[in-house]
Amino acid sequence: MNQIWGSMEQYSTLVWHWPIAVYLFLAGLSAGAAMTSLIVKWIEGNGKPPWDGLIKAGAILAPLTICLGLFLLIFDLTRPLHFWKLLIHYNFGSVMTLGVLALFIYTPLSFLYTAIKFKPWLFETGPFAGLLKPFRGIIDSIGDNPAWLERTLFLFAVIIGIYTGFLLSAMYSYPLFNTPLLPILFLASGLSSGVAASILFGLLFFKSEVNEKNAKYLLELDLRVVPMELLLLFTLFVGMYFQGGDKAMVAIQAMTTGIWAFVFWFGVIGVGIATPLLIAVTALRHHAYRVGYILLNSVVVLIGVIFLRLYILYAGQTFVG
Repeated sequence: MNQIWGSMEQYSTLVWHWPIAVYLFLAGLSAGAAMTSLIVKWIEGNGKPPWDGLIKAGAILAPLTICLGLFLLIFDLTRPLHFWKLLIHYNFGSVMTLGVLALFIYTPLSFLYTAIKFKPWLFETGPFAGLLKPFRGIIDSIGDNPAWLERTLFLFAVIIGIYTGFLLSAMYSYPLFNTPLLPILFLASGLSSGVAASILFGLLFFKSEVNEKNAKYLLELDLRVVPMELLLLFTLFVGMYFQGGDKAMVAIQAMTTGIWAFVFWFGVIGVGIATPLLIAVTALRHHAYRVGYILLNSVVVLIGVIFLRLYILYAGQTFVG
């Protein structure tokens, strides 16, 4: 019996639907945005205010997207008003329990990091400055460059990114889920979506504060992560095929049968991987800084990652051997 979800044999139809896929997407994006913001901040010359627009974009996206994802997850539960039981009943052999504990640390840290990056607006000029004034001393005592907070936040962002994959890979009855490559694939695609969302949000809302060199650095980083996703997908399916039996059958069905094969080839490979690479070698060749194409590149990367989460969740439940 699976320790998280109970016996899978009792189900004959799809159990997890789009809210779970969106939660997996938002959790990965949050982790990727936190990592992106910290990576840019750690670049030489970016370690003091005024913060680069990309640092601020990632700092906002990290807590907002994880909270939105958790909201969706709670209301997808059979009894959402009983969600608090997850917070007091622990099974340390369950991936979900370990994920809840990681979220307990990651989420407050992401809010603290955001408060540091937006300190003047939150405590001096923003509409809630008066209300938040009693907390100013706490943020001041942490300082502008708390190494302990940033390193811990980065570590738990990586853990959250991996956890979204482990949440599915721990389900032994589903061959497409039950692969050790899934957590790595979700971490890579989460980082890619975090980079894309930070660039998109940064250029839309903090354009005058975005340093061109930092944006180019992130584009180069994403250009390395996207092919890695393709390699991980190739390894995942080839690995399943050579294991034979049900796993080989599922690998073939998932890539050749019905609407989810179309989603894989059109959405995941075509939109999410081939299109960003095509933009990178044509419109953004030699790292050209063309904002319109950079925004387009960010949008297709995000759409591709959403397609990936939907595909893995639905194809994984549809094709079981």
